[in-house]
Amino acid sequence: MSIETSEPGHGSSTASWTAVVIMLVAFAIGTAAFFFSIVWLVWASAGLVIVGLLVGYVLAKAGYGVDGAKTAARGH
Repeated sequence: MSIETSEPGHGSSTASWTAVVIMLVAFAIGTAAFFFSIVWLVWASAGLVIVGLLVGYVLAKAGYGVDGAKTAARGH
């Protein structure tokens, strides 16, 4: 049981959505490339997953993450 009183957020931010979309596209491309045996494209899509992680991290540090300075507060 957790005694934490503040909600940590659920990743609903510009940074997280951007990272997830980039990584989903990378996985889709990588899956198709694997199916068609295009080895260089499989590795390129793996690199794109890393790019998605880096973009999410950079955007979060730039203030577009959960509770970031450049995000608008939303009520549920």
